[in-house]
Amino acid sequence: MEDEIINSQETGEIKPTRDTLLVLNTDTNQVEMVKGIDQEGNLQKVSPLEKNENDQLIKVDKHGDIFSNFFSNFYRQLKNPTYFNFFKVSEYDAVNTAKDLQKYVDQASPEEKERLKDYEVLPQHHNNPKNQNTMNNNTDNQEYRFQPEQIDWKTMEKFGLNQEKLEKMDAMDSLLRGFKTNTLIPITINLGTAVSKMDVRLSLQTGDTGQVAVHLHGIRKEPNLNMKFLGHEFSDQDKKNLKETGNMGRVVNLVNPKTDEIIPSVISRDRLTNELVAYRAEYMKVPDEIKGIKLDEHQKQTLLEGGPLYLEGMTSKKGESFDATVQFNADKRYVEFLFGNNQAPQQSQQPSQLPAQEAPKVFRGKELDDSQYEKFKAGQTIYIDGLTDAKGKAYQGYITFNKQTSKTDFSFTHPNKLKEGAKPTEDHKTQTAVNTDGKTNEATKNVKEPLESKQQQPAHKQQEDQQKKVRKPRRQKL
Repeated sequence: MEDEIINSQETGEIKPTRDTLLVLNTDTNQVEMVKGIDQEGNLQKVSPLEKNENDQLIKVDKHGDIFSNFFSNFYRQLKNPTYFNFFKVSEYDAVNTAKDLQKYVDQASPEEKERLKDYEVLPQHHNNPKNQNTMNNNTDNQEYRFQPEQIDWKTMEKFGLNQEKLEKMDAMDSLLRGFKTNTLIPITINLGTAVSKMDVRLSLQTGDTGQVAVHLHGIRKEPNLNMKFLGHEFSDQDKKNLKETGNMGRVVNLVNPKTDEIIPSVISRDRLTNELVAYRAEYMKVPDEIKGIKLDEHQKQTLLEGGPLYLEGMTSKKGESFDATVQFNADKRYVEFLFGNNQAPQQSQQPSQLPAQEAPKVFRGKELDDSQYEKFKAGQTIYIDGLTDAKGKAYQGYITFNKQTSKTDFSFTHPNKLKEGAKPTEDHKTQTAVNTDGKTNEATKNVKEPLESKQQQPAHKQQEDQQKKVRKPRRQKL
């Protein structure tokens, strides 16, 4: 604690110290001290030569994660952030440090000014906002809201998950950023007397006590659009839009059930789980440019109002021209392409012009090696082993990536050898039925251990004894 207090010899008081920010305006080369940000996003600052006792400098916590999260949010709210370079200094020495830095800047050569970047503070995972004018379908420009050590790993273990598995599934990044996992995650809930296996999306949410909780987003057969959603009653057109495109297509007023606050929002359907998701309209951001097409103000307003926008002449990564409909998605929190629904009136879109969805590199927790993945994403059937059933026993089979549906088809036997599609052999059927589905095999019904791959009979003497052992019925007392 010694580095967090200053002993004032004049008054005998012990005062806590905090950090503050200095800013260098890259246009004027002026060094000033930061007071805050006004409502319009303009930086409030004061010269070290003009500061008086009434000028309150911004105070920030000096500790790593807390400061990083604070500064990321601060930087995001700032108007024209690229005009400024920020430096974190002790509030106690801020005036003298600002004066010294100004002297350095005034006399420094361009090479010496370049060295200041070693001391500059930047937001976590900072991307230059000048380059963020193209359509972005990921969350790279969002700072992390959570740290791995905040996750309740004991709860995760109850679902058959750990940090290593989530990292292999590429699920950790979206979780730590405060989003739902990009894909469905297979989990196992073992209640002792019953085992349940399901696919869910995961998210992290902070509770009222500040503790980070794991939330499961299970799959629904369909969203309930006949009930009010946060005070909103769906019209027939709302229902049609949500079912067909996944986005309702307009901004409506929703009611916060805890505070009764009226919140203008857009609504979308999670296409993986059919869960309804709302997003505040004030947080919506649309790009200036999408795949080479610069948006005018009318087009931007259409997107900000939640509506679909049909664009022609966009350029894909391969340099090919294509047309498509784009729309803001509340679940993804960005402007998306509407695959399968991107048709202009009286005009159809050729499927070959649409960018295909990437094949997953992880299947049921098993990561494909480079050779397997190249064949898999090309649509070839590959053999995969090291998979684990609900009882922890290994099994293997064949997988094929279906480019039409963007789904992975699994078979215990090579699909080319089956006449009726991908069906497991009788040997594998027994293992799957007993270990995963909870069914009983007459020849092994008294065997306590999970069945091995292809096992239909007791495997050794101990299992034979278990199978032969018949429980005698209890005698009733008269």
